[in-house]
Parts: sequence; C-alpha cells; structure tokens
Amino acid sequence: MSVHRSAPASATGAHALRARLETGCAKLGIALPAAAFDRLLAYLAELQKWNAAYNLTAVRDPADMVTRHLLDSLTVLPWIHGRVLDVGAGAGLPGLVLAIAAPTLQVTVLDSNGKKARFMRHAVRTLGLANVAVVEGRVEEFAAPDGFDCIVSRAFSALDDFFRLTRHLLAPGGQWIAMKGKLDAGELAAVSAGVVIQHVHRLTVPGLAEERHAVVAAPLQIEP
Repeated sequence: MSVHRSAPASATGAHALRARLETGCAKLGIALPAAAFDRLLAYLAELQKWNAAYNLTAVRDPADMVTRHLLDSLTVLPWIHGRVLDVGAGAGLPGLVLAIAAPTLQVTVLDSNGKKARFMRHAVRTLGLANVAVVEGRVEEFAAPDGFDCIVSRAFSALDDFFRLTRHLLAPGGQWIAMKGKLDAGELAAVSAGVVIQHVHRLTVPGLAEERHAVVAAPLQIEP
C-alpha cells in the first residue's frame, strides 16, 4: 500500500510564498525572471531572521511580508529609472526590492538607523547586489555630486518635508516618487510653490484592501 507523504511544512510554506509573489506580480503586470523571484524570497528570509532580534518591521507573518513589503514596493517600479536614492529605506523598502527587480538600476539606500543600515549591508552582501550602495546617515548631511534621477520614499515624512530635505540630491531633470497611503488634501496643499506635482497615481497592491498612492513630482523649472 502506498502512503502519500505531504511536503515538509517549510517547503510548503516556501511554495505558497512564491505563488503569492508570482501571482501578485502578474496582477501588477510585472514580468520578472525566475532568478529575481529567488532573490526576493531570499531577501524576505533574511528579513525574517533579522527581524526576530532587531525588530526591523512590525509585519511578522511571511505572507503579509510578501504583500505589504515586496508587492507594495514593486507597485512603483514603472516610474523608477536610472540612479535611484531611497530615503529612509529602513530594511531596504522599496530600494532593495527595486534593485533586485531591475538590476540595471543603480540604487542607493539611506537610513540613519544603525541596525537597519547593518541589515541592508548584510542583505547586499548575502544576495550579491552589485547595483546597491548602503549609506548610514541623515539625508540632510548626505552629498552626491551627480545627484539622482529618482528619489523615492515610503512614508518617510510629509510631502513638503521630503521634497525640501532631498532637493539638493536631485539631478537636473530628476523626479521624486513619494509612496503614500491615504492622501491628505492638506498635505498636498502644503507643498512648496517650487515643486510641481506631476501625477498622483492610485495604486492597487494585490491582496491588500488599503489605499496606496504614488506622488510623482519635480522642481518647478523657471523659464529664462
């Protein structure tokens, strides 16, 4: 008599996470090679390990991490290009996720929190992310002579503060991409007259019934 043996729980869990990630990317219209899925899930595994000791994120459930961290970060991929700065990157969200999904990007992830910067350096080494630089420090004190084509933040601060604190790091022709949850009209109205809000994209994160937005902005160009 043959006996059916179920897969080990860990293997079953890994298959479920991959299926959730692949299905979510398909719904977002994002096509990734198999190696990118492998790296994204390897990143998630490292985040889980470090989270137990360092409390890097309040999200504990691996399936929720796929939705709230990986898929949420990937929603802004269509507007990301060139040299990218992720300000207040935390555990590398969205910067490391974007760098894995699009290896042609040159991504700098910046955070002033030492334990989060240590985790990001560990993840970069472990995953072999040659297109990522990790900076530990305050954005006001960070200098980049060539600037960045895209500066992205994930709930870093109020919009006007984000634009003001990072203006010196934006390359000519560069853009800001601010990831927000529910958008407050007062926050938009408070943005400096020197900033042009180009687009406000309403995002849908597969598996998440919460409001998400991407605010794309650029400095006001003064005609000579």
